[in-house]
Amino acid sequence: MSTRQQWYQALFENYGRRYEGECYVHGTVGECDFIERELGAGTSKTILDIGCGTGRHAVELARRGYAVTGIDLSESMLAVAKEKAAKAGVIIDFRRCDARAMPFAGEFDAAIMLCEGAFPLMETDAMNFQILQNAAKALKPGGTFIFTTLNGLFPLFHSVKDFMAASGDDMATRDHSFDLMTFRDHNTTTFTDDDGNEIELTCNERYYVPSEITWLLTSLGFAQIDIFAAALGAFSRNDKLTPDDFEMLVVAQKQNS
Repeated sequence: MSTRQQWYQALFENYGRRYEGECYVHGTVGECDFIERELGAGTSKTILDIGCGTGRHAVELARRGYAVTGIDLSESMLAVAKEKAAKAGVIIDFRRCDARAMPFAGEFDAAIMLCEGAFPLMETDAMNFQILQNAAKALKPGGTFIFTTLNGLFPLFHSVKDFMAASGDDMATRDHSFDLMTFRDHNTTTFTDDDGNEIELTCNERYYVPSEITWLLTSLGFAQIDIFAAALGAFSRNDKLTPDDFEMLVVAQKQNS
């Protein structure tokens, strides 16, 4: 693993408080409703939140009675997450941890990885795959894996630049270049960190087509893999994925043995 700071590390190094104001963080309750439906009755289940960020899903699920462990690479994001958990009166095991090197094995009933938490931000496909491997390893047999990722069908039909410009995010992006050979969008992102500093970063993110996700998860021992459109705050099995959807929602069940 490279010791040089990558763009995603620099992005979230000092952004935990401003992150809370982004438009895409306001669908937490509806997204947790979906998670609950997928997990079935009872709140005795253990959940691993990979790339938990400021803990919005972790705190909401803990409020509902689940035992949650949240991991993230950013101290800034985890600091906000711990404050939110304390304010909500819930206990969550927050840890600073690289998703490519998670220490868990067969410990969790479910793993979630939402809003591009870790995957697919890594600089190589192999590193992204490591995250999926570690998520699979962390789950108990029969465990549920729920995550969202960038839909590779979208940039084949639409402009990522136009979508980002209309998104309402505080971050501004320019110089978008989508590489059809690697399915990576390269761009320049500018934003203001928590201390009011203007930051400019050269970024790239990996977009995945549904067949890739299905193959990767099948190779990791997931028996049932379903992919849907990821509607902000309103995840549903009724929403068929199309090229008009910027993100896809993946629900996978690990084999029982």
